Amino acid sequence: MKFDMNKMILFSSIFVISMIFSLSIDSAFAHPHPGQITINGHTHEPQTEITPLNGLIGLEKSTVFFHTPDENSLPWAFVEGTIANHVEGYPVIIQIFKDNQVVHFAQTNVDSFGQYEYKFRVLNSDNGNTNKIFHGDYSVKIFKVVYLNQENLI
Repeated sequence: MKFDMNKMILFSSIFVISMIFSLSIDSAFAHPHPGQITINGHTHEPQTEITPLNGLIGLEKSTVFFHTPDENSLPWAFVEGTIANHVEGYPVIIQIFKDNQVVHFAQTNVDSFGQYEYKFRVLNSDNGNTNKIFHGDYSVKIFKVVYLNQENLI
């Protein structure tokens, strides 16, 4: 087998670019639907707003949409994300709403890479009886404490 330097350089370049983008993008997803979610025939983009707490840090609120279809057979769903400018020592707070009524609260820690994940049951099966805990459309509000001007940090 002959070693091809051009293929190795191409692979290495793609890998490095992928790693840079994955570490620099602040993202949040509500699953089991990956990416953009179509609800009522149109796509919902995540909405984000930041409220300054002082001159250095702020509270970032992201709103994403979550949908569990009638035919869902998966027992778990999760909210996950990566925070590019996370303030250490502050957890992520997650609130799940259906028809503007809160149905679930959660708190989860953020690891040293700025990543978080919260897993929750959407379907319960006990002795052959299935109970849908979550079904339909939900909005998920994710609160994170972030640095306001990351480029000014040493």
